[in-house]
Amino acid sequence: MTDGLPAVPGLPMTRGRCPFDPAPELGVLRADHPVARMEFPDGHVGWLVTGYTQVRALLSDPRMSSRGEALRSPIPLPMATDRTEPAPGMFTAMDPPEHTRYRRAVAGWFSARRTRTLEPRLKELAERHLDAMGAGKGESPVDLVTGFAEPMAASVICELLGVPLSERPAFARAIKALFAVHSSAEEAIAGWHALTGLLRGLVEAKRAEPADDLLATLVTEGRLTDEELVTVGSVLLTAGYDTSANMIALGTFALLEHPEQSAALAADTSLAERAVEELLRYLTVVHAGGIRAVGEDLEFEGHRMAAGDAVSLSFAAANRDPVLCALPDELDVTREPVPHLAFGHGIHQCVGQQLARLELRVAFAALFGRFPGLRLGIPAAEVRTRPDMIIYGVQELPVTW
Repeated sequence: MTDGLPAVPGLPMTRGRCPFDPAPELGVLRADHPVARMEFPDGHVGWLVTGYTQVRALLSDPRMSSRGEALRSPIPLPMATDRTEPAPGMFTAMDPPEHTRYRRAVAGWFSARRTRTLEPRLKELAERHLDAMGAGKGESPVDLVTGFAEPMAASVICELLGVPLSERPAFARAIKALFAVHSSAEEAIAGWHALTGLLRGLVEAKRAEPADDLLATLVTEGRLTDEELVTVGSVLLTAGYDTSANMIALGTFALLEHPEQSAALAADTSLAERAVEELLRYLTVVHAGGIRAVGEDLEFEGHRMAAGDAVSLSFAAANRDPVLCALPDELDVTREPVPHLAFGHGIHQCVGQQLARLELRVAFAALFGRFPGLRLGIPAAEVRTRPDMIIYGVQELPVTW
């Protein structure tokens, strides 16, 4: 075995007693072997990287490739069995210059300056969904996932892309089928076809009646083919919906399980900005991490990595590394923000991160400002989490106030 290191038998995903902590084995590996060998589901022996410094370095290393046909998933997925060339527009699975061209086409819509202009509308959406959630409270608790987290996330990304209100439930169903690890290959493929079919119809509608939204603008500009438009739309929609919805719900769960933290936020909602950065670091909902392939033979941290080797980068472990901050396993919403890796790093860093940050700040400030007495409606041990999903979160979160 290269370097004499035994291979970890798969990516550790089973959490311990705390639903907010990464798998305990990741911390042990980070301390002893921050760069370790790992066996992937298809039998390939590649690398698992858990240290913050090492993960960050590889994310910015141009010798690391993101091309879809070179990548291997660290967890079994129904649609990850065949390594094929990415579809036109799948810029998350491309290297420059293809990646650069697509990213530039959408980056302006997610700039910090433009994102700031969206804040009043996001506040309106948050208050509207909280009104609806509050109206639904009777004798029984209300599910925060379906009552606030999912509707808020869907509204924000769908308004940006220009998805009609009537079609949003269909989009949500397709995304859930895609992201569930337990979906069969047929279910996942059906979810992808449903999503792209909906987007294809949307592209045609935008061409017939131009509008002031991201997808309509891309259609009008005419720089991308219909196939590219559909794929780019799918990437943005899936990324913007599932991650935000689960951050809102899981973040609320974490805050309620740390009552001194939720009380601090309820007493001073201006803490929302710091709270969001801390929750992103502490929770890391992209718990399967990032994936890369070694593009050329290289030496890294004393290890020989061969071209073609698969690399699994654990954002969850890296964000709990003591080199990043003091007491990394503690949640502290007053913590000075640190350069966490929840959005990745380097050229593939999440293009929508500024919008995601704003959405989360607005959501948490509105939620705890409206319901300062928010509390769980069931024992914490009964809250069902989503360890079988690519994006970690909770299935439901019954709350009362």
